Amino acid sequence: MTEITFENLQQYRRDLHLIPELALAEFKTHAYLLQKIKSWQNETMTVRTVDALPTAILVRFQGRNPKRTIGYRSDIDALPIVEQTGLSFQSTHAGVMHACGHDVHMTLALGLIQYYSQHQPMDNLVIFFQPAEESKSGGKLAYDLGLFEGEWRPDEFYGIHDQPDLPAGTLSTLAGTLFAGTAELVVDVHGQGGHAAYPHLVKDPIVAASELIVQLQTVVSRSVDPIAGGVVSIGVINGGQANNVIPDNVHFEGTVRSMTRIGLENMIKRIRQIAAGIALANDIVIDVSLETGSYLPVENNPELANQVIDFMQSRDDISFQIARPAMTGEDFGYLLQQIPGVMLWLGVNDDHALHSPKLSIDESALLPGFTALKDFIEWRMNN
Repeated sequence: MTEITFENLQQYRRDLHLIPELALAEFKTHAYLLQKIKSWQNETMTVRTVDALPTAILVRFQGRNPKRTIGYRSDIDALPIVEQTGLSFQSTHAGVMHACGHDVHMTLALGLIQYYSQHQPMDNLVIFFQPAEESKSGGKLAYDLGLFEGEWRPDEFYGIHDQPDLPAGTLSTLAGTLFAGTAELVVDVHGQGGHAAYPHLVKDPIVAASELIVQLQTVVSRSVDPIAGGVVSIGVINGGQANNVIPDNVHFEGTVRSMTRIGLENMIKRIRQIAAGIALANDIVIDVSLETGSYLPVENNPELANQVIDFMQSRDDISFQIARPAMTGEDFGYLLQQIPGVMLWLGVNDDHALHSPKLSIDESALLPGFTALKDFIEWRMNN
């Protein structure tokens, strides 16, 4: 039998880092993963692809004496970011980068498949390579297509997310909500433009948009329980082309986040109320789009999370910390609304944040991350 080594994992990670692809276009990534998986395939494994979601892959291991089906999910897409790491294995796809660590998530999944192709698991095991986490709601697409029906439905689902702020190889989670739910905010303010010297003859969308952006800050400060918290941040604003012309339209975009599903719904309701009031006051039209897609709060199942925590803390050879909730968004939250499970941080020790063009994970995290995950799954299958 072949031992899973750091060198194996490092090679998978570097190969995948070279070929990042955007949501629902992960075709080279899919081909690489499938080639590796099929090279290990045996009679205990079933490999499944889906025409309706062509870059997704599911791998199922038949257990020796199954009591349950355990699932592990890895996202596979990348971000529209120009890489600035200078690594020898820097992205070969212009303007696209694995800046959120999905190359690491896939590496751990490949390690699990390689291991269990040589050691038939006690329970059934499903590994899911999910496209479109960063956008296009891949988790929801997969669930709505029925990918987890029948023997393919995990009884419990696990996932890993990189964390640059943690030491390399350190695992971290909590029993409760780990990540926020998010809604993508898109606003178009439609006024009536004209010459800036005659403001009384126009319906100024810039003034109305400015008023709306300022008032949106009161959603968190005055409509959200301060203990619960929330985020409304605007990241894009466009309007006008000349300094002496008031435009017809202003467009802006942002993100809305809450640690609870109810909190997110209440914030969305309040944003719509504020926009309607400002539209009425300024005699203009404001179109508001707030899409949650599959980015619901990542709510760890308390019972399963406590089992993970107890296991990790019982092992002297595993570095573990209790996590604090984060406003990070992750579409694993949608799957956890349907199937109980747990997401964990894996420390990758870098000075740059997730989604930074300079993010360069510490590869020494790979083997301890894989080992802790594999050992937990082994323990869970025997308990």
